[in-house]
Amino acid sequence: MNAEQAEIELLDALIEERKYLSRQSFWEYCKTRAPDFYIDGRTHLEKICETLQSLYEGRLLNEDGIPYENMIMNIPPRHGKSRTLIHFCEWVLGDRQENRIITVSYNEDLATAFSRYTRDGISEEKVYPHEVVYSDIFPGVKIKKGDSSYRQWALEGQHFNYKGAGLGGSITGKGGNILIVDDPIKNAAEAQNENALDKQWQFFVDTFISRQEQTDQSIKIVNMTRWSKKDICGRILESKRADEWYVLMMPAMDEEGNMLCPELLNRKNFDALSDFMDEAILNANYYQRPLDLKGRLYKAFKTYDGDLPTFKSIQNYTDTADTGDDYLCSIVYGVTFDNEAYVLDVLYTKAPMEETEPATAKMLYENKVNHAYIESNGGGRGFARSVEKELMEKHNSNYTYIEPFHQSNNKIARILSNSTWVMNHIYFPINWKDKWSDYYKAMNEYQREGQNKNDDAPDATTGIAEKIGLGDTFSFD
Repeated sequence: MNAEQAEIELLDALIEERKYLSRQSFWEYCKTRAPDFYIDGRTHLEKICETLQSLYEGRLLNEDGIPYENMIMNIPPRHGKSRTLIHFCEWVLGDRQENRIITVSYNEDLATAFSRYTRDGISEEKVYPHEVVYSDIFPGVKIKKGDSSYRQWALEGQHFNYKGAGLGGSITGKGGNILIVDDPIKNAAEAQNENALDKQWQFFVDTFISRQEQTDQSIKIVNMTRWSKKDICGRILESKRADEWYVLMMPAMDEEGNMLCPELLNRKNFDALSDFMDEAILNANYYQRPLDLKGRLYKAFKTYDGDLPTFKSIQNYTDTADTGDDYLCSIVYGVTFDNEAYVLDVLYTKAPMEETEPATAKMLYENKVNHAYIESNGGGRGFARSVEKELMEKHNSNYTYIEPFHQSNNKIARILSNSTWVMNHIYFPINWKDKWSDYYKAMNEYQREGQNKNDDAPDATTGIAEKIGLGDTFSFD
């Protein structure tokens, strides 16, 4: 045997070993099918693959030694979760041609793409002589001729193997032993729509899981970003059957600052994302921390971008800091002729009064405020006098009328009762997260049921609602 023949035989032997390993191990299958992506060292991908295979083979056991039949996957974007599920569908159909798969995604386009990639992977043809394609790993497994639909198709010798549909779409008449939900929520806006979440849950419990066939290899998989406590995952985990679901959750960065997969998302790029992305969306996408729709007082805020409307007056509402732990919150806003409020400037700080008094005066002067309301509780009256003095002495201005007032109503009750008006009638600049990050965070994280570190931002913002929307609800000194 010459050297060339020996090399060919060695290559053939390696290919046969690769085929064998790909049939036995889903991780090895993925490495064979997409070697540039499924690389040794990408441990999160290996863990996903091994967990899926263990679920499928009945080896994923709970504390009592009972196999899980259901699995939740909460993994950051662009880390290969949907791609791996597509390969999983290919692999299980090669392992057992009688498997029947039903997948749903948030719309028909995504569902069709998921189905098409699975079907095309099975049908892939060899380009290079020593390339290993699906038909090499699973000989004889082919798409049935004439079965041209990408949303529903079968393998040769089978009546039905795959159905893909958008969430809420029709899957009647079909049953499957492998049911997969992939990315059921489109974006943050949908995640904050409780009606949409209710409809998704109803489809999941009333239609989708009723399609499951009870076989020896009957499993359900839900793959999604944890957006809300009312999303499908959240409701499953709050149900009586929560312990029947295995949860594979992987944050983008652990508590020590280590990235899940630096080759796919490194720390530098993640820090850049953190700087620009809404904090709630960042937490949902990259840490799998759901938005607490039930707990958050303010579900959404109106924003503006570009030209401002004509204002009948420019006003200010200031809630002074009563203690060292409180924030001073001073908000400048324009009032339109139909009594809508446009927030123009915000001072939100724990700085001492010797800093906040001149800073507030400067803000009132620069924004040409007509009327400033300053709470006189605690040291508020002295603060109001100091601001008025700053305006006169440093800015040579008496343009702003300073009006101190005593706030006697219950703070929490005021905030709760005015929350709807705040959401419907106060407009914030579209980039208010960047302009006033601490104020933005305080407004977006304020909880209806308490457990709030401070309420200074909602308190001052509520004052705007009271002055414009409900008339005076406080007594003047």
